[in-house]
Amino acid sequence: MPCARFGSNAAWLRLTVMTHNVLTGLKRVALKPEYLRARPKRLRFQIFCSPGKLIHHARRLLARVARKLTELMECSEAWDWLPAPA
Repeated sequence: MPCARFGSNAAWLRLTVMTHNVLTGLKRVALKPEYLRARPKRLRFQIFCSPGKLIHHARRLLARVARKLTELMECSEAWDWLPAPA
């Protein structure tokens, strides 16, 4: 546990359990089968952390991302698999 305080440890444990549940659901629902056994560090480096720059131009917000087109298509497909809020 991160510290000696009971309340802080309880909050930390709840946060890690929620994070684990969200990542497990994401892997099962939206990502390819090759990521089913991936650890959070691999997901962070290959999916979540992508270098880019937000550009505000002509009343539009653009994201300039430094990734290959195939990787962006995989992310787009995963995004489409996630259920949309009603």
